[in-house]
Amino acid sequence: MGSSDLLVIAGAAAGIAWVNWYFFLANRGEAAMATSQQGIQQVDVVVKGGYAPGAVRVRQGVPVRLVFDRQETSGCSEEVVIPELGLRQFLPAFEQTAVEFTPQQAGTLEYTCGMGMLRGRIHVEAGEA
Repeated sequence: MGSSDLLVIAGAAAGIAWVNWYFFLANRGEAAMATSQQGIQQVDVVVKGGYAPGAVRVRQGVPVRLVFDRQETSGCSEEVVIPELGLRQFLPAFEQTAVEFTPQQAGTLEYTCGMGMLRGRIHVEAGEA
């Protein structure tokens, strides 16, 4: 095995490590707290190469509206899935789409793209607002 082979292997390993960090391990900042509007907790989430914010905080037992603003045409981001709630919603490109639910239990819910590569979290805090 020559030095060029080792260089290719090292480059591939670095690329794999970066992809795993970017999609699965990167800290996307602090969780954004939902704002309350007419008894509904609302969070606006921009979809562009990921979810921003990547984590949101809501209260248990209070209706939630996540408004996904998809600012791209990537096939990966064309739907959002919240497996624990059985929710799957198509997100048209360059439009805002609301996903509504009422969290019944405290804990963490994950939302992903249809392929499971883009990830976000919903931290549900106990008690009503």
